[in-house]
Amino acid sequence: MKVLLIKDVKNVGKAGEIKEVKDGYGRNFLVAKGLAKVATPQVVEEWKAEQARRAAEEAAEIERLTAEKEKIEAVEIRIEKPAAPIGIRGSVTNNDIAHAINEQLGFEIDKHKIDLKKPIKSEGLHTVDIKLGHGIHAAARVNVVAVEG
Repeated sequence: MKVLLIKDVKNVGKAGEIKEVKDGYGRNFLVAKGLAKVATPQVVEEWKAEQARRAAEEAAEIERLTAEKEKIEAVEIRIEKPAAPIGIRGSVTNNDIAHAINEQLGFEIDKHKIDLKKPIKSEGLHTVDIKLGHGIHAAARVNVVAVEG
């Protein structure tokens, strides 16, 4: 019996492979547990179409993330904090940076993707690493400005 593996199965094969297995093992274990489907031409075509759709979605997402990276690296993100006798009052956190990116560039960045080793507690230009996904990192330039008030 030929089956199309939906998930990786130890000692059988990886997801997407068509394997020849014994009838009982295929029907009673692999198909019953949802690890495989009987490899009919229709099932194989549906699998290929699904994989092509996933690849297209991933390519579109990578293109969107690359465009976001270019926007982030092209501008200087300005964050205003109240002035203190020395430097700024409080600190700039990844939440502040995510909010500033949303306001200034018009797209959302999850605050957990902003990699701050420690909060920024001084004025000036700081470089912050942002992990956008799919191995794409952006180096954001954050300009912290102290304002009176």
